[in-house]
Amino acid sequence: MAGHESSAQELARRFEQHRGRLRAVAYRMLGSLSEADDAVQETWLRLAGTGDDAIENLGSWLTTVTARICLDMLRTRRTRREEPLGPYVPEPIVSSVEGADPEQEALLGDSVGLALQAVLETLKPGERLAYVLHDMFGVPFEEIAPLVGRQPAATRKLASRARARMDAVPTAPDVDLGAQREVVDAFFAAARDGRFEDLVAVLDPEVVLRSDGGLLRPAANALVEGAEAVAARAMTYASLALWVRPALVNGVAGVVVTPPGEVFAVMAFTVRGGRVVAIDALSDPERLAGLDVP
Repeated sequence: MAGHESSAQELARRFEQHRGRLRAVAYRMLGSLSEADDAVQETWLRLAGTGDDAIENLGSWLTTVTARICLDMLRTRRTRREEPLGPYVPEPIVSSVEGADPEQEALLGDSVGLALQAVLETLKPGERLAYVLHDMFGVPFEEIAPLVGRQPAATRKLASRARARMDAVPTAPDVDLGAQREVVDAFFAAARDGRFEDLVAVLDPEVVLRSDGGLLRPAANALVEGAEAVAARAMTYASLALWVRPALVNGVAGVVVTPPGEVFAVMAFTVRGGRVVAIDALSDPERLAGLDVP
């Protein structure tokens, strides 16, 4: 009995060494921390039921199993979302302006801004898996191919199509967080004061606003493109500028909108070249209730 307990504890210890990477893979695949944790937990259950005696490379095995679970979840999700109300904004990771905690930093990696996650949402499940595993985590196409039921050459084409979609949309922000914050502050100052031209000036001409209010706030569901159109929509919500609180959202400058007694919205701003190129706003009350907002 003692030997069995020791073996189980050793298996759990080895799994924990990989948990951070598995969560990172699952979050990029699913765009939801809660779903990512479910996928990782399911991976653990499968490992516990299998044991590691016959597993040659545990890290590779765990990554593959997690990816397969995420792929199944994505396919199920797509059948549920038959008629989306508007753009789907992934679940944000919110931290204080002082910086993310070590666990959040490990999860986010180099750059997993909400804009990048939003574009990942537009990919087909197979494309998303091929892109995430190969381009973000360096998994060879030979190992990805069985997951999507294709030959390695065809899997490479899946990743290539996904890469073209990702490269067509600016998702990488300026590196300087302080400069990002200045642009975001200027955006809200202009909206609050009703300075339309100044608002347009901080927006890239091809800026994209993705707003997700879910079923409970259908009026908030919108995909708006172009500086003047985004500025006009921002002006209609100018009163909320009084309640913005600076935050980091997926590692970039963002805000939490907090009228008294509630978290009304979380907004991430992608700033490139000193202008806002993307705004991702989540105001769905059901999904906001599940967020950890500092």
